[in-house]
Order: sequence, then C-alpha cells, then structure tokens
Amino acid sequence: MSKILIRGAKVLGGEPQDVLIDGETIAEVGTGLSAEGAQVIEADGRILLPGLVDLHTHLREPGREDSETVLTGTRAAASGGFTAVFAMANTFPVADTAGVVEQVWRLGRESGYCDVQPIGAVTVGLEGKKLAELGAMHESAAGVRVFSDDGKCVDDAVIMRRALEYVKAFDGVVAQHAQEPRLTEGAQMNEGIVSAELGLGGWPAVAEESIIARDVLLAEHVGSRVHICHLSTAGSVEIVRWAKSRGIDVTAEVTPHHLLLTDELVRSYNPVYKVNPPLRTEADVMALREALADGTIDIVATDHAPHPHEDKDCEWGAAAMGMVGLETALSVVQHTMVDTGLLDWEAVADRMSVRPAAIGRLEGHGRPIAAGEPANLTLLDSAYRGVVDPAGFASRSRNTPYEGRELPGRVTHTFLRGRATVVDGNLA
Repeated sequence: MSKILIRGAKVLGGEPQDVLIDGETIAEVGTGLSAEGAQVIEADGRILLPGLVDLHTHLREPGREDSETVLTGTRAAASGGFTAVFAMANTFPVADTAGVVEQVWRLGRESGYCDVQPIGAVTVGLEGKKLAELGAMHESAAGVRVFSDDGKCVDDAVIMRRALEYVKAFDGVVAQHAQEPRLTEGAQMNEGIVSAELGLGGWPAVAEESIIARDVLLAEHVGSRVHICHLSTAGSVEIVRWAKSRGIDVTAEVTPHHLLLTDELVRSYNPVYKVNPPLRTEADVMALREALADGTIDIVATDHAPHPHEDKDCEWGAAAMGMVGLETALSVVQHTMVDTGLLDWEAVADRMSVRPAAIGRLEGHGRPIAAGEPANLTLLDSAYRGVVDPAGFASRSRNTPYEGRELPGRVTHTFLRGRATVVDGNLA
C-alpha cells in the first residue's frame, strides 16, 4: 500500500500539522513532513479526527435488504466519516446465534468500507422470554461483547438481571432500549402539549426513565456494565447522572436527531419525524446537549434506521419508526454542539470515536492520531455549508428528517487502515 501525506490538517481542531500514512499505520505526525513518492492530500486546515465509531446502527441484513444491506450501510457509514459500526440484532432471522452474527461480521469484512461489529440479541427472537446464546456469540469469530434487544425493551427484570450477570464473564455489556411497553401501548409521539393538541397517543417520559432507574440499580447489584440506548429525556439524564455519582458502571448515548429536533415537528404529520424514542421537547433537547457536553451522556450514536419508501410515505399511524443518520451525524453534532460552543473538536472525537470504541471494547479504533497507531481517520471540511439532499445518499433508504435543511460540515476523506474509502467527498 502506498504512502499518503495529509498536509496541513488541524488534528483534533488544533494547529495545522502533517500526517504521514504508511500502509495501514500512521508513520509520523509533525510539521514540514515530506515523503518521496507519497500521495499528497492538501487538507488546507480541515479538521482531522480519528475514524468515527457508531455503537448503534441498523444494517437490516439479513432479511430486510429492501431497506439496507451491509454493503450499502457501510458505504453510508464511510460517507459519514465512520470507520466502524456496531450492527443491531433485530434482523430476520434475529442475530441471536453464533451463526447469524458471524454472517454479519463476514459481510462487513467483505464490504471493505468500514468494520462491522455485530451486536447479539439478549433474548431468543427478541421475545424477552429466554436468554439467547450469549456465550456462543462471544466465542464466535465475531467476538460479540455488546448485546441488545434494541427495538424492544428487555422489560422482565429477572431476564435483565441474568443477562447482566452472564456478560460479566467476558467483560460484555447489555445495551438497553429503555421503554416500558405497558406505558407506551398505542403511543405515537411524545406525551405532552403537542400530543394533546393533535390527539395522538402520548409516549410518556416515565416509560423511559423507569426502565433506566431499574437497570442502573440492577447493574449496581450484580456489578456489571449497562449501556442506555438513545436516551431522550431530561429526567433520564438526571437518573444517569445520579447513577454515575454512585459509581455504577453505566454509559449512555444520545442520537443526533434528539440533539436537534423536537416534537413540534410532528404537527406536520410527516412520518419522517416518527421515531423511537419519539422526538421530545425543547427543554429535553437542551438538557441532552448539556449532558453530552459535561460527560453525563458518554457518546453520540446514530440509531441509523433505514426504511423503504413505502414504509414511511404513508399516513402517520401506519408509518414505521426510524430515521437514517450515518451520513448526517457529524454535521448535526457540529451544528448543535461545536458551533454552539458546547464541545470542541477534541471532545467530538472523544464522544464519537474514543468512547464508543471503549464501550464496545473494539480494538484498533478510537485511537490517538499518533505515530504507530492504525490509520483510521476522518477529514472534515468544517467550513462547508450545504443543503441535505437524500438523492445523493449512499444508504439504500432516504428517510432523513433533514431533507432541504442547511447543515455545516462535509466529510472529504475517510481512511480505513490507511486505505481511502472516501476521496474528495465521493466513495472510493
């Protein structure tokens, strides 16, 4: 593999430096670097980050290839600056056996656009009744360490306790979709003023918060790790903050759309805004931003949830829940967190690369931009402003809530172990 010299990049938003890639590794970082025969990329002050890592992606394969495949999903990931994604288990068949997780893992390796680390189901068939083959999935070639029934909540406290106890043996983590099902029967959107005015079934914040409260106490009781998926309310923030103050081993994620969008958008009845958990209030959005800034919320995760046109272009009540997010995540984080002064670029690298890799125990990602480290890198033109056009997405689906909205930032290059997967904003 040839040498690549990235010249004049602002590493983690700092002063411009040169970065020399030799094969799969960063060979040198400094100023005034030269390398005979190297391909030169003039960064012109663009931001250089470690390759992004998404702990929460739905790739849909096997079973729903009409929505997304591992290939199209990883192409979308690379376009958004990601070098690794964790693939959720709610496929058809469910990723609840070693065979299925190995299939997803191998498809990721074949795609070549980013690393794919499968997430195993907590329970057989996501039915919440019997633990899945957690140990076998961990011992498989995929080496699964993150388990989730995402899309459904592990609402049985005994099953959740057993899962937390089981994964301790191999330093695993249970990622909980916090939604008390009986409190959300028939729910269509956030419970509040807007749902009352529109006459839509309300999704109360307590349905999320009660599960989080239970699960952090269970994690404390058994001495295990628990991760909270797509945290969305101010009350959830306070529970996680309290749990961390007690030394409970809990981590939490927020999605880009919960950092920006509110339930006021549902007044349009546009199903593109229908998502699980639902868009919340402006007060919740502000609390989430502050919690991400102070570290109470550990990471940003996309919850990239592709759906075919017919599943979203219908009446609100019949529409599927979910939004695509891989290709716009970094732009939304820049808009909500960096341009507002809440995070600097080093902190963005922490929340979108370092910490998600650490939570998932993923080697080779989320590493420092330094000599000897794997060349998993993202180059961002933060000065760019552009209107989101889903027609140009690499994802197979187009259900983005940002169509027609101007957002900042554009990934110009993504490198996976020294190989460019995105060049000048285009897939390589």
